[in-house]
Amino acid sequence: MAKCDVCGKDENMPYNCRHCGGTFCADHRLPENHDCSGLQNWNDPQGVFDSGFDDSVSSGGNTSRASSLMDKLPIDTGPGGPLAYFRGNATYTFLLLIWVTYALQAAALIVGGVSLHQSLFVLSSQHPEYVWTWVTSIFAHSPFLLPGGSFFHIVGNSIVIFFFGPLVERYVGSRNFSILFIVSGVLAGLGQIGITAAQGSSTAVLGASGAALAILGVLTILNPGLKVYLYFILPVPIWLLTAGYAFISVAFLGVGSGGAGGIAHMAHLVGLVIGLAYGEYVKRNRNVSAPNQLQFGGGGPGGPGGPGGRRRF
Repeated sequence: MAKCDVCGKDENMPYNCRHCGGTFCADHRLPENHDCSGLQNWNDPQGVFDSGFDDSVSSGGNTSRASSLMDKLPIDTGPGGPLAYFRGNATYTFLLLIWVTYALQAAALIVGGVSLHQSLFVLSSQHPEYVWTWVTSIFAHSPFLLPGGSFFHIVGNSIVIFFFGPLVERYVGSRNFSILFIVSGVLAGLGQIGITAAQGSSTAVLGASGAALAILGVLTILNPGLKVYLYFILPVPIWLLTAGYAFISVAFLGVGSGGAGGIAHMAHLVGLVIGLAYGEYVKRNRNVSAPNQLQFGGGGPGGPGGPGGRRRF
């Protein structure tokens, strides 16, 4: 709950202007409706104030280096261009990529077998030099075509990202959300293969669990009392859910079983720590908080195991 800086109205889902840092209700969220200090520096001949990926704000008539780089792209990066859809929709874009990747995994298994699938989508301790798998493994999940594959792996992660991702994206912006998602996913995967290597074994990881736990971590800091529905039935504060994941991960790591049960516990812990740290940064520097309860679809991680575990092959 927060008050609008203009009218003082209490808002469950406040809007935070990334240009002036203020908190506003729906009626005053637009920069021109709250006399945003950033308007005077807006250098757009069409008078469009955009808060998306390309920050084309300049001062004194000088174009920023970031703006110059965007201008060199062979596509329209402005508000009306093809990239406009991704502003405010990074969560759903990542969800789409996850399911498209799942279909590509099946195609790779059918065409080239397990070897092709692992070389394209699986981050493994045997081949950490396959740097593309640092990213593709985030979107890949346990394929049902392989023994031990679990369709719930992708479904569980998708549920968490679908319900919690838009909340985080709203408060930090699409660009920062995208960076958080990719960076936490990459570091979670590398952390998992690193811990198993230190324990004298090898492993292979894939899945968006690290990124999903990072999202939970951010929301836990912004509002630890946020009500979520465990298994879509039991209402619990999000801090309790987060603490449960942390306890399980630390417990397994403490006994040297970082990959017990086919779950990458180190990846979970790394993603969670990144989310908690970034959430603290956002809270201190932007003075925002999440609503006290989810306002759509019943919320919560749903299903056994929450965001699902990364699996080893």
